[in-house]
Amino acid sequence: MTRKTVRIAMNGVTGRMGYRQHLVRSILALREQGGLDLGDGTVLWPEPVLVGRREHALRTLAERHGLEHVSTDVDEVLADPSVDIYFDAQVTSAREEAIKKAIAAGKHVYTEKPTATGLDGALELARLANAAGIKHGVVQDKLFLPGLLKLKRLIDGGFFGRILSVRGEFGYWVFEGDWQDAQRPSWNYRAEDGGGIVVDMFPHWEYVLHELFGRVKSVHALATTHIPQRWDENGKPYDATADDAAYGVFELDGGAIAQINSSWAVRVNRDELVEFQVDGTEGSAVAGLRNCRVQHRSATPKPVWNPDIPATELFRDQWQEVPDNQDFDNGFKAQWELFLKHVYADAPYHWDLLAGARGVQLAELGLKSSAEGRRLDVPEIAL
Repeated sequence: MTRKTVRIAMNGVTGRMGYRQHLVRSILALREQGGLDLGDGTVLWPEPVLVGRREHALRTLAERHGLEHVSTDVDEVLADPSVDIYFDAQVTSAREEAIKKAIAAGKHVYTEKPTATGLDGALELARLANAAGIKHGVVQDKLFLPGLLKLKRLIDGGFFGRILSVRGEFGYWVFEGDWQDAQRPSWNYRAEDGGGIVVDMFPHWEYVLHELFGRVKSVHALATTHIPQRWDENGKPYDATADDAAYGVFELDGGAIAQINSSWAVRVNRDELVEFQVDGTEGSAVAGLRNCRVQHRSATPKPVWNPDIPATELFRDQWQEVPDNQDFDNGFKAQWELFLKHVYADAPYHWDLLAGARGVQLAELGLKSSAEGRRLDVPEIAL
């Protein structure tokens, strides 16, 4: 067995998502399992180079996890020929320029979404990457969640018949930051810093809908700011200039209609923080992060509307749990493994910068739809 060291520049790992999901639960988890076996006698050993603006924070992480390499100079890291891959989990406003530099340096690129602040920039990144001949990928982690993997199993098996509709509920109450600390960084609520739930979540909804149910053909959205004032990490009040809730209706190829509510100002009264209900002619399912429940047409009850008497049925008890039938790994780690196999074993991979651009497009059109109060077509994009 041959071990090949792969040096990965990881920019933005001092942030919540970059640290927890990408560094600890993906790259370091790969090291803990002994590397990534390519199946040809080669094991990839990821060696992260922690990159960011705050050297003290980087060194703290490095010492905590026994890592050697940190840098606050992105250009210097990109100029290092021993670094193969550039990963970006920075704030959205800083991502586009950094990825351009990585492409120009000939590095393979793997990045969080959204890939840019606008569709033109996102498409330019995809074109530059293709022209440079590098491998590139965009994080689309929801596809690798156990609940959605079970849902895809049902779709592939023909369980639903003709799919009629998809209804999604996502969100939770993010504390304002005055009397309890907020669970999300303050820049999320400032439009000038690239914040907003539309630019954060609509790219997720694009790839979930596209991959599972069909391309989004049109969008009709209403975005709003329910909480106009919040408190930042230093306890100082600030005006929330970005949307914290969005209500979207999406028409899909094939005729299905999707309706998805996204909110950081909602209290959770469901089993998981995100749930999708899919209704088809032959059956229905409700999928969350981990679980998935189904009701086939043969087992569908016949409720009768009668507001004058209490409900006599426990409707949730009439659904059947879909079994795991396999071991599910962390979704971020699973996609990292696929991307690394794509780079070093030329394995197929289609979650690229063009797929990321579709997410940026849907967010951009969602905001435009909200501002103009009308439904907008979502044209197909290509390089």
